[in-house]
Amino acid sequence: MEDAKKLSNPQVTIETIKKYRFAFQKRFGQNFLIDGHVIDKIISAAEITKKDTVVEIGPGIGTMTQYLAENAGRVYAVEIDKNLIPILEDTLSEYDNVQIINQDILKTDIAQLAGDGRIKITANLPYYITTPIIMSIFENHVPAESVTVMVQKEVAQRMQAKPGSKEYGALSLAVQYYAEPYIVANVPPNCFIPRPNVGSAVIRLKCYDIPPVKVSDEKLMFDIIRASFNQRRKTLQNGIKNFSELDFSGEQVKSALLEMGLPENVRGETLSLEQFAELSDLLAKHRVL
Repeated sequence: MEDAKKLSNPQVTIETIKKYRFAFQKRFGQNFLIDGHVIDKIISAAEITKKDTVVEIGPGIGTMTQYLAENAGRVYAVEIDKNLIPILEDTLSEYDNVQIINQDILKTDIAQLAGDGRIKITANLPYYITTPIIMSIFENHVPAESVTVMVQKEVAQRMQAKPGSKEYGALSLAVQYYAEPYIVANVPPNCFIPRPNVGSAVIRLKCYDIPPVKVSDEKLMFDIIRASFNQRRKTLQNGIKNFSELDFSGEQVKSALLEMGLPENVRGETLSLEQFAELSDLLAKHRVL
């Protein structure tokens, strides 16, 4: 398709919205991308080729989907809003390698779409549901090679934050356990219709085959991480001791921290992923004593 006829041309997007009398749904956080250069950056960062199967989350009216269809072997476009399905069937009619699926991505068996291979996931994610979608992909061990998504700029910064920074938190650790994050581009509000109130960023999460740290109990480690950031002003010892899903005394936590060479008043935001894994393994031993 000629670039001038694609939905990345703002005029084409406006005409399509008018043609179908489409009304934006606030509950779905709909902001349609209208910048072909940004889409090119997403496809380049995800290294999409004709050998790839791509799952696009929330295609909207099909702006990025048109580019994906021209670069990928197979595209599954998963859209929750049934009002967008007839529009997608129109805007993607000339592509025979696209399958439109009217489902909630959180209830979709993405692994089944992958078949026996690995997939690449792309999306312009609604801000309100970014974290649940990303964590669902990782925690369900979807066979993804990479996840390249548009998110709120602040969330992208949190995903790649390092220990000691104000952005560093439970999301940083969770993402970095499963993938290597890299911010591809910052995207201003004028690249969308309607314009969001905040800046956005494209982030690529290159999924690990094997997590970068070894831990005996993955769930316990993430419970400890959540407890550590549940109340940031508290010491890590108090956070873990008072977290209802954990059953460790202050003395047990203090003993584990001292064994690691850390002060008992240390805060969670200073610990690295490796240190949380070590702390989790030390506390796990108390469970079996």
